[in-house]
Amino acid sequence: MELPFAESYRIKAVEAIKRSTRIEREQWIKEANYNLFALKSDYVFIDLLTDSGTGAMSDRQWSAMMLGDESYAGARSYYNLKDTVKEILGFNYFLPAHQGRAAENILFSAIIRKGNILPGNSHFDTTKGHIEFRQAVALDCTIEEANHTQLEVPFKGNVDVVKLEKVLKHYPREKIPAVVLTVTNNTAGGQPVSMENIKAVAALCNKYGVLLLIDAARFAENAYFIKTREPGYADKSIKEIVREMFSYADMMTMSAKKDAIVNIGGFMAFRSEELWKSCKKFCIMNEGFITYGGMSGRDMNALAVGLDESTEFDYLETRIRQVEYLGLRLDEYSIPYQRPAGGHAIFVDAKQVLPNVPREEFIAQTLGIELYMEAGIRGVEVGALLADRDPTTRENRYPALELLRLAIPRRTYTNNHMDVVAVALKNVYDRRDKITKGYSITYEEPIMRHFTVELERSE
Repeated sequence: MELPFAESYRIKAVEAIKRSTRIEREQWIKEANYNLFALKSDYVFIDLLTDSGTGAMSDRQWSAMMLGDESYAGARSYYNLKDTVKEILGFNYFLPAHQGRAAENILFSAIIRKGNILPGNSHFDTTKGHIEFRQAVALDCTIEEANHTQLEVPFKGNVDVVKLEKVLKHYPREKIPAVVLTVTNNTAGGQPVSMENIKAVAALCNKYGVLLLIDAARFAENAYFIKTREPGYADKSIKEIVREMFSYADMMTMSAKKDAIVNIGGFMAFRSEELWKSCKKFCIMNEGFITYGGMSGRDMNALAVGLDESTEFDYLETRIRQVEYLGLRLDEYSIPYQRPAGGHAIFVDAKQVLPNVPREEFIAQTLGIELYMEAGIRGVEVGALLADRDPTTRENRYPALELLRLAIPRRTYTNNHMDVVAVALKNVYDRRDKITKGYSITYEEPIMRHFTVELERSE
């Protein structure tokens, strides 16, 4: 008899989480103006808002934190992290930052000008926000298959290279500071990008003289999918695949709170010494000196260990199989989600779950609120709220997909928690015909509104 699969870790510490009543949750979400971000964490039972900074660190990481060098300049921890970035990712030049959006701010301050075009595969919210804040355009060139949740395509995060080449042909070189390749493609459902596609995008960048930027928040999960789905990579280690992935890039940014399994941290890395030098001043102005960049020495040490641990197959198999497990449970109840299951999250197809809610009333947000009221489970909307308004017309943008992302923190919850999530979604799905109204906006910021938006029930 084949042995069942078991996690590649054992638990040393636990944290209590609190159950609540539906009456309490209805009051709490109303007080939060129906914004899931505005809920106190104590009001949440299973928190799937994000996998960013919410994972459980290992004994090796906690040990490394005790050895952190907090020197302002030239700390051992900086050089430890620098050497790890070189060894695992292959970049000679590196700048730390306190998280991924800070790294984007530094890099984009150096390379983006008003009117620029940055094509890529479904830029995530902070990336798009930083681009549009600078009055540039984030142009989506993701393959069309990503817009059809029930299609079983192994690399739905891929760039449409035909579409990308049309963009690169159309605009002069100076208008395009970089192509942005996000691995995995979060907005499309945590979907991976194949090595073949990475190479094809890099070839087009070389052909047209454009830099290739990899947004690497979940690069290790992407490497796992290359190993398990792409011909020719089954016998390669995750670290070998990672080195090849980044060998095609000119630069990278990373929110280390994802695949490096730390609570805070990020960085950017470069092939070019000149580009590294042009970013240094923005690092010093916005983050801190270049050998800490907004991070403590102990956090840099934990990040270095996390980069090593997250690029081991056993860890990745445990992590991704938990996401698959939730997907399989949803299959039992015929609940539609972006297929196949992504690397860090299940993205529930809110349009199919709540077919009677008008798009103007924010379908995925409505599903997120219903799930919270049902069982205290917090997800996050990836739909019209996140898509924001068109920067020119100020009209709401309605993306092809309305998704509720259930992002699973690393090494944090058990499959029993996934069972609760699945049954709670089933309960919402069973009463979908009765859910016909969504929400309207009473307050919003002019950019990245979804973080602080205030809503009211539609009448």
